[in-house]
Amino acid sequence: MTLTLPGRRGIAVLLLLVALAIRAWDFGNPSIDVDEQYYLLVGDHVLHGAVPYIDLWDRKPIGLFALFAAMRMLPGDGILAYQLVATACAWATALVVAVAAETLGANRRGAIAAGVVYLTGLSLLSGGGGQAPVFYNLPMAVAALLTLQLPARAAHGQIGAIIGTGIIACLLAGIAIQLKYTPMFEGAFFGLAHCWFLRRAGARVGTIVGAASLWIAMGLAPTLAAIGWYLAKGPAAFDAFWFANVTSIGLRPGYQFGQLAGRVLTIAGQLLPLLIAAAITWRYRQREGLAAQVVTVAVAWTAAALVGFFIIGTFFDHYGLPLVAPLAILAAPTLGRSRRMLAFALVLPAVILVADRVIKPDERAGARAVSAVVAANIGDECPYVFVGQSIIYHLAHACVPTPYAFPNLLAYSTEQGAIGIDQTAEVRRIMANRPPVVVTSDRRSSIYNLATLRVMKAALARDYRVVFTVPRASWHTVVYLRRDRRFVRP
Repeated sequence: MTLTLPGRRGIAVLLLLVALAIRAWDFGNPSIDVDEQYYLLVGDHVLHGAVPYIDLWDRKPIGLFALFAAMRMLPGDGILAYQLVATACAWATALVVAVAAETLGANRRGAIAAGVVYLTGLSLLSGGGGQAPVFYNLPMAVAALLTLQLPARAAHGQIGAIIGTGIIACLLAGIAIQLKYTPMFEGAFFGLAHCWFLRRAGARVGTIVGAASLWIAMGLAPTLAAIGWYLAKGPAAFDAFWFANVTSIGLRPGYQFGQLAGRVLTIAGQLLPLLIAAAITWRYRQREGLAAQVVTVAVAWTAAALVGFFIIGTFFDHYGLPLVAPLAILAAPTLGRSRRMLAFALVLPAVILVADRVIKPDERAGARAVSAVVAANIGDECPYVFVGQSIIYHLAHACVPTPYAFPNLLAYSTEQGAIGIDQTAEVRRIMANRPPVVVTSDRRSSIYNLATLRVMKAALARDYRVVFTVPRASWHTVVYLRRDRRFVRP
């Protein structure tokens, strides 16, 4: 019996169903990941006039906060809205991955498999919600598709078309760079590849130089616009922008080698089916002709994405998200030929994702319960989330007591000396203002900033009492109320 594979429209429907099957479980969940909680919080405050890096501090490009601000304008509290937009981006990227896989020479089965494993790969690497790569992988995948088409365009001498696709590819990369800076390496590769194939198409040196200058301008335009906006606000605003986006990155203390090695191995293990299938594709590629050139371009793109992965050096699992699309595309020809590799690539992620749903506790109810307690007890004052989820500020409709509202910035030693202020002095200032409610945790960890932890423990012992706890992972979120206030149950 021969299985009839769907056409392009059928593939689109199939991938949409897969995307919904994987991601719908978390629709409305405010606790998917601590990063996207903070992006939503900042985006919401941007709509009310807050200036990133001044009123709320982080290292991400302003484009990411602008994106979350735009999504916050959709109906609701912003949580379901950003998750639906993220799902749409994941689905659209999977479609581009499937088309690019066919460009690489994969058959229809391999192309479909590439789209599916892209979607599963996102969720394996903490991309089931709204991490930045879930959004920017889409423009990068489109730019990559245009780049994969270059060998054929060069063979037909399509100089004008190559210049045009270079403009689009570099502008798309520039947009992605304003969601996170690491795509700059992939963007540089797209530009260089266009230069190479423009020369092979027969363009003169002057034409190549002019085109390359235009492409560089397109790639830099979004970031230059952000820089110009802060310059227009004055030297102090620009200094804040520059410190957050450039200087502070180099000030973060490193992690121990064992931690980093463990994280890299974990990511490699989650991507193992794609890594093996991609290696097989490379091993059995054609050695000459257009097909060989397309595979070489795909491998070079993957190498550029790996540079972005290694350059930051912290290796949290979501840093592997930009690798999923190029690896899925490279794996596609092998997945289309080998039923064993296809089963390996589809079944292993499915088992991991199902096990994760069964084992991992669902924290959405706890986050909303804590937020309700906070909202009921703050009056018109600002609570303080010392250790916990920054989404609590958003769900409680509360003001924030510090520009460093992402809890890690003040509570963890991994940010010590890297955010431009004395963390201990800032925590002391916050507690001197006597926030009505403080949210923290009973988790024991070596990652805490011991100086800020001592300040917090002393203030809590002196002026606060525990009024609410809720389980979170293997510890508890703990809510403290100032002793002079009566506890109000939500």
